[in-house]
Amino acid sequence: MAMTIDVQVVSAEGSIYSGVADMVVAPGEMGELGILPRHAPLLTGLRPGELRIIHGAETEYLFVNGGVLEIQPHLVTVLADSAERATDIDEAKAMAAKQAAEARMAGQADRMEYAAAQAELLEQIARLKTVQRLREQGLLR
Repeated sequence: MAMTIDVQVVSAEGSIYSGVADMVVAPGEMGELGILPRHAPLLTGLRPGELRIIHGAETEYLFVNGGVLEIQPHLVTVLADSAERATDIDEAKAMAAKQAAEARMAGQADRMEYAAAQAELLEQIARLKTVQRLREQGLLR
């Protein structure tokens, strides 16, 4: 019998995903993390990006906008700032938000405002990359 790991993905909006996986790939602050059953305990921050939950031939693609990842040997818990199924991403909206953030950065002298616009830009770029990957996999038209 193959070993699996329980996966819980929650955000302020509620539970986004609950199930088992053979492997989870998460966008850790220091780079992508591949998590298998019996992984050493770990607590780390997440950056905006794609969370992949792999179970057999199926892969669930989620987009998380930062948060915290907690790994126990038999459980992966993602406490996302916000999360959505990758197939629910509105590409046009993400593109418009990206352009708005770029415009805010171009016209911004205020440091705090610039940093906020930069964070928004990074979020939208990560969101658009997730859409692009789904398209490459043939999961989106």
